Amino acid sequence: QLVESGGGSVQAGGSLTLSCAASGVWYSNFCMAWFRQTPGEEREGVASICDDGETMYANSVKGRFTISQDNAKNTLNLQMNSLKPEDTAMYYCATLVGHLLTLERRPYRIWGQGTQVNVSS
Repeated sequence: QLVESGGGSVQAGGSLTLSCAASGVWYSNFCMAWFRQTPGEEREGVASICDDGETMYANSVKGRFTISQDNAKNTLNLQMNSLKPEDTAMYYCATLVGHLLTLERRPYRIWGQGTQVNVSS
């Protein structure tokens, strides 16, 4: 089970940190990611991280967002800085078993319910 938190409303240029708490059966070989979705649009990958610490970012967030994981706490984080109105979306965390660093949606099988981020101009 994945539960996101940390969403909210912020002005452009501000920062937010999203967290995703994982519970239940856990594997030693896995990757996790943050996705986001706006109404009528496809869910897009934002950032991904695997258990070895390797990361991947969408071009739209490179240099502004940082993904990290706390394995001891089974928590995934997304530090979002210099937020823009176009970052407004529902943000989801997801996980897959195995080592596949990707921002493609299909390989991820376990999803959280999402947390809303609103960035005003």
